[in-house]
Amino acid sequence: MYMKVSREDVVRIPPERLGEDIDELAKELARSSFEGKISGDKTLTLLTSNIERVDEGRIVHGDGAVYQKIKYDAIVFQPQLQEVVDGTVVEILKFGAFVRFGPLDGLLHISQVMDDRVDVDEENQRLIGKDTKRELRKNDKVRARIVAVSLNERAPIESKIGLTMRQPGLGKFEWLEEEETKAPKKRKRRR
Repeated sequence: MYMKVSREDVVRIPPERLGEDIDELAKELARSSFEGKISGDKTLTLLTSNIERVDEGRIVHGDGAVYQKIKYDAIVFQPQLQEVVDGTVVEILKFGAFVRFGPLDGLLHISQVMDDRVDVDEENQRLIGKDTKRELRKNDKVRARIVAVSLNERAPIESKIGLTMRQPGLGKFEWLEEEETKAPKKRKRRR
């Protein structure tokens, strides 16, 4: 889930950069300090904007750097348990597929792809249902539900997010279209 939030934080301005424009420096350091990082509230900060200094900075004895309080707006991403996401298959491996949704990838284990036994064709980058003959390939568009979230604060790209497509309304977009055309049309009641 994407959100826009307002935050306050502190940036460290190194002593060797103190002659530069303090406002521009605070903006640059805020972007490099917060963008692409997971914060304490378990959100991945994608973009910072409207960065402003709050009051005067403080110099810490023995450090020489200025610790500047700032306020800013941020666009953040936070994967929620049970959230339904649309994504693209980016890799097929012997144990499943990686699906990119937003800025992160989630694992769609072979047991969670479909209600069918699944064969893996790693060479041709596809997963195949034994009975249905449905295929899941790299670059396919899918709809999945998040079933597990473990964010890695040090390396967000290595976060572990589990996905499933074994539910009505989930799966490869082509499969969803097929099921929609097969479903009987409900007649409208007249009153």
